[in-house]
Amino acid sequence: MATNLAIDPALLDRALAVGGERTKKATVTRALQEFIARREQRRLLSLFGSLRWDPGYDTKAERSRE
Repeated sequence: MATNLAIDPALLDRALAVGGERTKKATVTRALQEFIARREQRRLLSLFGSLRWDPGYDTKAERSRE
């Protein structure tokens, strides 16, 4: 899908230098992938502590149960 974007040239140049990608397209694609991954990680982190644990649950006993 072709998309025209007005991207700050200085930012794009920095991203090219830091990221090591060979093309602007690859740099923008990698940046979007990393952005999405970080946001998904942040969402997963928000789930920590939200589950209730049963202190009486015995994992070893459950494993041997047939």
